[in-house]
Amino acid sequence: MRDLLEYVAGWSLLKVLGWLPRPAAHGVAAALAHVLYCATPLFRRIADQNLRMALPELEASQRRAISRGVYRSLGRLLAECAHFPRLTSENVRHVVTVHGLENYEAARAQGRGILFLTAHLGPWELGAFAHALYGYPIHILYRPLDNRRLDRLVNRYRMLSGNRLIDKGDAARGMLAALAKNETVGILADQNTSLDEGVFVNFFGIPASTTAGIARVALHTGAAVVPAFCVWDAASRRFCILFEKALELSATGDREQDIRSATQQMTSIIEQYIRRYPD
Repeated sequence: MRDLLEYVAGWSLLKVLGWLPRPAAHGVAAALAHVLYCATPLFRRIADQNLRMALPELEASQRRAISRGVYRSLGRLLAECAHFPRLTSENVRHVVTVHGLENYEAARAQGRGILFLTAHLGPWELGAFAHALYGYPIHILYRPLDNRRLDRLVNRYRMLSGNRLIDKGDAARGMLAALAKNETVGILADQNTSLDEGVFVNFFGIPASTTAGIARVALHTGAAVVPAFCVWDAASRRFCILFEKALELSATGDREQDIRSATQQMTSIIEQYIRRYPD
C-alpha cells in the first residue's frame, strides 16, 4: 500500500508541475523545498555536521545558507524533471547551454568510449537529459529504486530524450558493451560504496571509502574520463553543462596504485566543483 501511495504522490507531483509553465513550476517546487527544509531537522543537522567537517572555515550562517540552497537546487531539479516531456532538440538551448563541448568531442574521437565523471551536484538528471537532446545520447548507470512502480515512472522520464539505462547490478557487462561501441556512460561517482568496492582517498582532507569502479574500467578499456557537470547560472537564468578536458590517468604497471591514483584524481575534481557550487 505504501508503494502505491508513493507512486501516486510522485506521479501527481510530476504531472502538476509539468502542466504549469516553467516559472510557476519553479515557484511551486521552491515552496515545497522550503517546507521540506523546515520539516526535516535531522537532515539539517546531518548537513551541518558534514559542512563542519568539509568546510570548517564557514560560519554557522553560511552553513545554513548552503543547506537551504541545496533544497532549492533539489526543487529546481524536480521542476525541470517534470518538464522533460516538453523539452526537445529545438528548445533545449533556451533551458540548458553547453560549455566545453569540444572537450567531449575530442575524447569521443579517440574511439575507445567515454566515461562521464559527475556527481549529485546541481540538476544532474537534467544534464544527462539535455546532453541527449544536443545529439549525444548516453547510457546512465543507476541503482533501481526500492519502489518498483516509482522506479518505472522515473526511468520513463529519464529515457524520453533517447538515453538508455544500465542497472548497477549488471554494471560491468553494460558498461563494457557500451564503451566497446565508442558510446558514453554517465556515472555518479559520489555514491556510497562498501569497503570491498572502494579505495580510501582524501575527500575534503578526510580519508573516505570511494568507488574505484570508474578508475578500474577506464584503465582496463582505455576509455576517456571526461568530468561533466550541470550547474545553475543565475546570471543567464539558465542551466549550463560544463565539460572538462579528459583526465590524463597514469599507467605505471602497478595496477592497485594506478587505481588509487586515478580515483584520487577524480575525487579531487568532484571536490573542486563542490567548493565552487556548494549548494
